[in-house]
Amino acid sequence: MISFVIPTLNEEKVIEETLRNLSGYHGLHEIILSDGKSTDRTLEIAKKYNCKIVQHTGEHRQTIAEARNGGAFLAAGDFIVEMDADTLFPDINKFFEKIISVLDKNKNIVGATTWFRIYPGEETFFDRLIFGITGAFSMILDNYFGLGSTSGGEFQMMRADAFRKIGGYNKNIVAMEDVEMFSRLQKLGRIYFAKDLFIYHSGRRAHILGWPHMISLFFINRFYMLFLGKIKSKTWEEVR
Repeated sequence: MISFVIPTLNEEKVIEETLRNLSGYHGLHEIILSDGKSTDRTLEIAKKYNCKIVQHTGEHRQTIAEARNGGAFLAAGDFIVEMDADTLFPDINKFFEKIISVLDKNKNIVGATTWFRIYPGEETFFDRLIFGITGAFSMILDNYFGLGSTSGGEFQMMRADAFRKIGGYNKNIVAMEDVEMFSRLQKLGRIYFAKDLFIYHSGRRAHILGWPHMISLFFINRFYMLFLGKIKSKTWEEVR
């Protein structure tokens, strides 16, 4: 069984297409929305697709790590798929048939990721270039050096027991929670990069804020994480 976990905050523009895509999966699954107090139609749309919904009740603005954990720790599946509200799987049944086959044959694999692409017709030259480079970097680190890497949280698949054993995501960081979590998860086993698969997403953050801004944020936060054990960013700007 797969538990799809989607952190949401005012995602009415993209969530229905994502849920429609997930509903096409024929395997045993559940869809969990972990919502950070949306004020638009996000939850109304989610209820149409019989999603499980967990809502943030604290007064503070929850981090995306808290949202991911909030859904994952309620998951009943053998595998947890953490994804974003704008993630789509091309031919979703073949996608998970292939990746589960690899996980079933290799019990030492505790997590998986793949290539990220922008929605067809919306991809720019820099999208292809940058996601191609970051994807290749993750593939090499994961499949050849066993270091546990990912290009982002658009798609992270984990064995549920391994995820819980490491305590999930670090709720105290506002960005790069995906990279930090995989770095700890790989201590329990291998992270597998599915090099013959890919997922689509909107790329909206880079398109709105610009690639120079995104690249500088990545390298600054990566440097802080590697050498100081934390990230520099104190907040993560909402982009819709």
